[in-house]
Amino acid sequence: MNNVILYCRPGFEKECAAEMTEKAAERELYGFARVKENSGYVVFVCYQHEEADRLIRTLPLRSLIFARQMILAGDLLRDLPTDDRITPIVGMLTGAVAEAGELRVEVPDTNESKELMKFCRKFTVPLRAALRAQRILRGDERTSQQVIHVLFIAPGCCYVGYAYRHNHSPFYMGIPRLRFPPDAPSRSTLKLEEAFHVFVPADEWDERLGSGMYAVDLGACPGGWTYQLVKRSMMVHAVDNGTMDEALMATGQVIHHRADGFRFEPPRNNVYWLVCDMVEKPSRVAQLAADWLVKGWCREAIFNLKLPMKKRYEEVNQNLRLLCDQLAANGVHAEVHAKQLYHDREEVTVHARRFWSAVPGRRDER
Repeated sequence: MNNVILYCRPGFEKECAAEMTEKAAERELYGFARVKENSGYVVFVCYQHEEADRLIRTLPLRSLIFARQMILAGDLLRDLPTDDRITPIVGMLTGAVAEAGELRVEVPDTNESKELMKFCRKFTVPLRAALRAQRILRGDERTSQQVIHVLFIAPGCCYVGYAYRHNHSPFYMGIPRLRFPPDAPSRSTLKLEEAFHVFVPADEWDERLGSGMYAVDLGACPGGWTYQLVKRSMMVHAVDNGTMDEALMATGQVIHHRADGFRFEPPRNNVYWLVCDMVEKPSRVAQLAADWLVKGWCREAIFNLKLPMKKRYEEVNQNLRLLCDQLAANGVHAEVHAKQLYHDREEVTVHARRFWSAVPGRRDER
């Protein structure tokens, strides 16, 4: 097995491949990417199995912007016999997996692949039983080191492999399954909810997303992101010249400032969260977030960078460097991560968390 399979948003395969190639080279692990446009995945072929295994163990998934999931797989299994798809898959895994406790049978996130979802759910049960019978799947689902993945890209065609639990998306297909709240003002609310799931560990929600905190939402109207903060019992300063959702205003937790988000200054000194989803040039938004963090106007920030049609990976990197350079130049110690979330489209969501020690700022794990 020497193929690293990366799940991504359809249409962003080139960006995902460019990022993986760069990250692997930084670790002196070399290979080449196979890209099929709008396929929803990328195959990065390493020259040695040992290098591919090392890559999925040591390259943090959270440091990758465009990849939702990362697995190690063998060559594509083609034309699986309809009367026995299980035997070739078990054969591929025999001797390759040491301690797996979970099986995921998945498809890429494309309209064409959705037709395979029903089959994958049914196929999981007999495949799991066969893997347990061969003692390939034998560990505990919560503590086992490895997770087995079978990725069907077409009927009878799949990649078979594994990922390491410590460096692995906990979500099926790498996608958090969120339900749109019927009382939310806009569907953009799901972007911030997903960001919380991806960037803030669940066991830290009480501390970092707690009741009574103060937050600022720049470019708030009609209130999709403010909704998420209010639902967590925060007090929100919503900044936008537009109109806020009446139900949100009726909660008494929102103060609406009809002002320019780039000129607004917080009216209090204990704002914990800054969130921003403005349709603006990404460099302006990155600079705005840097200013808030440098001045200590917030402790954590989540904001979106709208991407151009071309050179999208370069644009993201340029703006992340701008942010991290600003933090470092001002002695701000911070962690910065970016991810193209499932509910993002032509954009990337950035999370920055400031620490109060005077250590140069950085983007961790890059």
